[in-house]
Amino acid sequence: MFDELSQRFEEAVKSLRGQASISETNVEGALKDVRRALLEADVSLPVVREFVDEVRRKAVGTEVVRGISPDQKFIQVVHEQLVETMGGENAPLAAGGRAGEPSVVLMAGLQGAGKTTATAKLGLHLKEQGRKTLLVAADVYRPAAIDQLQTLGGQIGVEVFSLGADAKPEDIAAAGIAKARAEGFDTVLIDTAGRLQIDTAMMEEMVRIRESAQPDEVLLVVDSMIGQEAAELTRAFHEQVGITGAVLTKLDGDSRGGAALSIRKVSGAPIKFIGTGEKVEALQPFHPERMASRILGMGDVLTLVEKATKEVELADVERMQRKLQEASFDFSDFVQQMRLIKRMGSLGGLMKMIPGMNKIDDGML
Repeated sequence: MFDELSQRFEEAVKSLRGQASISETNVEGALKDVRRALLEADVSLPVVREFVDEVRRKAVGTEVVRGISPDQKFIQVVHEQLVETMGGENAPLAAGGRAGEPSVVLMAGLQGAGKTTATAKLGLHLKEQGRKTLLVAADVYRPAAIDQLQTLGGQIGVEVFSLGADAKPEDIAAAGIAKARAEGFDTVLIDTAGRLQIDTAMMEEMVRIRESAQPDEVLLVVDSMIGQEAAELTRAFHEQVGITGAVLTKLDGDSRGGAALSIRKVSGAPIKFIGTGEKVEALQPFHPERMASRILGMGDVLTLVEKATKEVELADVERMQRKLQEASFDFSDFVQQMRLIKRMGSLGGLMKMIPGMNKIDDGML
């Protein structure tokens, strides 16, 4: 993800290498490259203008500390502005509902954005946090939508509630919450129907479901591949329905990154989660600072450590360490290590979380 944008930012910084300071004259070339990089990444034009103006304001005239070159200082300023543009800090999911009530999360979005899959991914994420989660199938329009959620729920070991395709979505939501309340579930995820485009009927139905469910969170699932349109879509939902955040899907296939950089500024709604693959495990909380570091080729060591901690048992690490020290590491151990890496994600994705490794071509891995 963000491969093209990362390369463009690197080219922009090159023009400042060898300079004695950051001046209004020499920074303009770098800012021009930054502007072009953001536009080519399909970032919203107002966001690009604000970003460039802020970087110029913060960079020009900045005193460069001894031992830090102007290009390094410029990278720092760009990093800080990227973090601010994407929301500043991680926006966590609501911890719980009212006393004695389950926390309710309403999932919305257009058709094809990966909403049902994202609902299951979020269900698994919450299950791993120790939350007893109920998935509610309220998409009564798309053929096999209920079956898909039930299949995914079976794969991840999370219960799915449904009243069938003949019930009204708002009634399904209310019945699902009642079941959760009666059976001690602490979180309810409601999968709703999508449309090919935003229309009056869709918005009216979403409002009815929201009034029925009284959710703690309304998450809009957005396909990152549609670029800056994702930001406009999020704003439209925010204004008409009222959302609390966005889930950005298919980010692993988006080499540009315009959606991630535009959504918060354009819509006012934070990105809460990102989908980084097709597997149900491929959902991560969105951390603006980590994403900014990844865009600038600094890697994302914290996420890499979290992945390793989740997949690797300490006892296995100690056993493998002993085998290496005793020179008894064999092919079976190697195969086990490869399987472990595969569980953590693609080798290319893992390598790019290591600082400096973003320059390695995927074809070499």
